This record gives sequence, C-alpha cells and structure tokens, in this order.
Amino acid sequence: MKTFLNIFYGILIGLLATGIICLAASRPRGDPVALLPTSTPGMLTVYVSGAVATPGVYSLPDGSRVDVAIQAAGGFVSGAESESINLAALLEDGQQVNVPGIIDTSHVTPGRVNINTATASELDALPGIGPTTAQAIVDYRLQHGSFQVIQDIQNVPGIGSATYDGIKDYITVGP
Repeated sequence: MKTFLNIFYGILIGLLATGIICLAASRPRGDPVALLPTSTPGMLTVYVSGAVATPGVYSLPDGSRVDVAIQAAGGFVSGAESESINLAALLEDGQQVNVPGIIDTSHVTPGRVNINTATASELDALPGIGPTTAQAIVDYRLQHGSFQVIQDIQNVPGIGSATYDGIKDYITVGP
C-alpha cells in the first residue's frame, strides 16, 4: 500500500509540474496592452505690456486666449483701450500682447510715494499698480515689516522687474 501511495503522489506531482510548465511556456492570448504616455498640456510664454496692472512675461497653458494673458497681468488699468484688443484670439508662444492706452500718472504726486507708509489707494496711483497689487504691497509690508530698500518691493508677489522699472522713479522707503 505504501508503494502505491508513493507512486500515486509521484504521478500527481509530475502532472502538476507539467501543467505549470505548460502554462508558463505558453504564448499570451489576445492583443498586448500598449501603455501610452499621458499627454500633459504644453506651456507657452507671452509678454503682456501696455495698459495692464502688472506688465511682464507670463507662462500660460497652450491654447490660452488673450483674455487669460490680460487677467494674468492683473487686468486692464484705467485708460486702457480694451475694446481694441481681441480677447478671444488664441495666443502663440513668444507673442507680445500690447494693450494700448494712456496710463494716467497725473494723480501721482511730484514727490515719491513712501512704500512703507502709503495706503493701498496711494500705491494704486503708481503706474502699472492696480488695486490688487497695491493691496498685496500693504499685506506684504504688514507680514514682513518695512522695506529696507526700494528694490525689496520686488519680493511682493506680482511685482516683477518690469513693474519695478516702471515705478522705481516714483517710490521711496524714506521720509
């Protein structure tokens, strides 16, 4: 009886091993699944200038329209000739969007605006600074303390080198 069980187990193990080998060696059935890379939207870079709150270079998603670029630059300022801009036009990489208009600086006092003491409405009077950016300057000053030099205003989100160049002759950190 013991030899019969040994023979039986030997045959069973042999059949099991043969089945595993056959499964492992067989060709896959059906079509292979092709994994494609996910598509990420491209980016384009545009320069927005003229009568906008914060002129500068902006990276936007591919397929963006002029309206998105204007909003990225803080929107139109007073005196902007917004009706002469096609807001629905598609943007191209490297394009410049120039918003025509007269930027009114007549209400800027002949002296310089002290960026450490000015109110948001006084800062809003600076060329290229709209109400949102003016409030960002006040908020930054409250969180981080007084500006030490006028160049420090570039640490405020939304104020880049182009905006700084447009206001540097109108601002001070001293009395």
